[in-house]
Amino acid sequence: MQKYNWTAFSLAIILFILTLYSLYSFIYNKWLISPPDYIILIFSFLALILGILGINDKSSWFAKLRSWVSIILSSILIFTLLIALSFTVMFSGSKELLATVHSPDEKYTIHFYRTNAGAMGTFGILGELRGPLWSKKKIYAEKRVDQVDVEWENNHTILINHHKLDLTKGESLFLQ
Repeated sequence: MQKYNWTAFSLAIILFILTLYSLYSFIYNKWLISPPDYIILIFSFLALILGILGINDKSSWFAKLRSWVSIILSSILIFTLLIALSFTVMFSGSKELLATVHSPDEKYTIHFYRTNAGAMGTFGILGELRGPLWSKKKIYAEKRVDQVDVEWENNHTILINHHKLDLTKGESLFLQ
């Protein structure tokens, strides 16, 4: 039981930190290094189950507290992520892959998407710089454009629809 207790507590804390970082990276357009929300949701259910199993650990008052903290944190995460995922499904619109481009030295990979919010917004282009695993960063967005013209000046400088971005400096561009 004590193993369930510690695993649930550790998992709940790690998932809570990952969720907070995911929110921070979304707000401030930083590298999104946390796994997708549905993966965090699955592991939150696991933390909840382990927390419930670990509640039978009566070795100390701290073990009981750890179980309750695990159950409460994982329940908050599950509730929050279910709301976030449902809003994402309802209000995100469509996102269609237009092009995938690689830098001449193959160090950078950028996926360009055509976005369309339908009746809730407008259409446009979105460029995401891909990193290792599932990490990504939005580097380019332009509204009311449905084509993308991409040209590499060198290994780290790219021209997107005649707008220059230096990827080594971490530049990004969001046009209205």
